[in-house]
Amino acid sequence: MSLPLAGIKVIDFTGVQAGPACTQLLAWFGAEVLKVERVGVGDVTRRQLRDIPDLDALYFTMLNSNKRSLELNTKTPEGKEILSKLIREADVLVENFAPGAMDRMGFTWEHIQELNPKLIFGSVKGFNDQSSYSDIKVYENVAQCAGGAASTTGFWDGPPTISAAALGDSNSGMHLAIGILTALIGRQKTEKGQKVSVSMQDATINLCRVKLRDQQRLERVGFLEEYPQYPIREDGKYGKFTDVVPRGGNAGGGGQPGWVLKCKGWETDPNAYIYFTIQEQDWGPTCEAIGKPEWAHDPNYNTAHARQPHIFDIFAYIETWLADKTKFEAVNILRKYEVPCSPVLSMKEIAEDPTLRSSGTIVEVDQKKRGTYLTVGSPIKFSDFTPAITGAPLLGEHTDEVLGELGYSAEAIAKLHETKVV
Repeated sequence: MSLPLAGIKVIDFTGVQAGPACTQLLAWFGAEVLKVERVGVGDVTRRQLRDIPDLDALYFTMLNSNKRSLELNTKTPEGKEILSKLIREADVLVENFAPGAMDRMGFTWEHIQELNPKLIFGSVKGFNDQSSYSDIKVYENVAQCAGGAASTTGFWDGPPTISAAALGDSNSGMHLAIGILTALIGRQKTEKGQKVSVSMQDATINLCRVKLRDQQRLERVGFLEEYPQYPIREDGKYGKFTDVVPRGGNAGGGGQPGWVLKCKGWETDPNAYIYFTIQEQDWGPTCEAIGKPEWAHDPNYNTAHARQPHIFDIFAYIETWLADKTKFEAVNILRKYEVPCSPVLSMKEIAEDPTLRSSGTIVEVDQKKRGTYLTVGSPIKFSDFTPAITGAPLLGEHTDEVLGELGYSAEAIAKLHETKVV
């Protein structure tokens, strides 16, 4: 079948991760995505963290599949003319330059509207335009700190901690893709384009909404029952909280107590752990699973409130039950009792997981010069189609092809190469 976004032309004026994650998603679903890159340089991630000398790094290839590449010097009059032609024919332009860069280039939002009133202009910035920090350059970890994620991640006796998940970068790109698709649907009704903006701080805050929930609860009642470092005292009260949401270690954030627990082999395998969740409605089956059926009716354990002072003792006992079981054996037992749990999977285990391969979550693709490599496939699954993931483009691989489509002759293209416009 024709992919849902087939016929949608996207100018990808982005680099690093947030913008490319957005445009790659659009490309997977059928959009024609043209990555516009600096002549002779390209996206900086082509050279960052290389595993093979002189080849595009995996950082680049894993964020730019299914795209074409055009080298273009937009500082020259000829380059500006080419970009203007592209804008006139495009449906979407996405950029994540530093604040004000597009304006200085001569492509303000007002000028872009003059060139193409129907264009959707997508933009990723570190902070939104109203922020007092709007002029600051932002990367992943900066966004996590500004968005509240770092302050609520880690253990209570340690510093704020950064997550390995790209909460600032790829998350912002996914938010922008949703906004662009919404604007495209809106254009069908209005015949007008619009500007769609996402800030990395805002996108991170959106993923931390449960912590904003906790802040309001804390201010109203003075304690947060699910944070295990503040157990109920003998007088029935919780330990003293400060006025901000604390870090909770590996505690569950949704009211269901959970913890990362050791399994067989943890002494030598840093990932020989499971995440174990105690769910209120399944407490009886959980007791059966861990060999403590009497706890199901014991008044010291049979309610969430009663268990809270003993939660670490409960987890300690479960660890003794897990001591002779691998993480996979443990999960296979617990799933029969409907205990919410998961093995802690390493990236090596994820890369080699046959079910993730068969579902298209992890895919092997081929790129010119590099050969085959692993990358992520679409995390969104559709009943009518499966996105085909193709290799990322070489720098300027499609330059001549694109210029030809814009009506440039072979002689004109040759001259543009000579003068380093492309």
